Amino acid sequence: MAAGLTKTQLVRQMAEKLELTNKQVGGFFDLLTETAVKETKKNGVFVIPGLGRLVKAERKARMGRNPQTGEQIKIKAKTVVKFRVAKSAKDTIAPPKK
Repeated sequence: MAAGLTKTQLVRQMAEKLELTNKQVGGFFDLLTETAVKETKKNGVFVIPGLGRLVKAERKARMGRNPQTGEQIKIKAKTVVKFRVAKSAKDTIAPPKK
């Protein structure tokens, strides 16, 4: 699988298309990231229209296995963050087969 764009490549590409400086576009991405983290932490969800949503979820405690020894271990409950892709983006990237 091919490697994706680096942050620098993405910033340059966006700056060229929008006719802005790399610094302005980099600042936008930093602000978007900061806002997404704050809102997800505070409200449990952050939506980027047309792309998807960050969702904070709780995982219950469960029993698991140590893959090396096969011994059963208890896995503690924890909070995780998931990204759910918007239907429009999903259908564009991987159209459903008919």
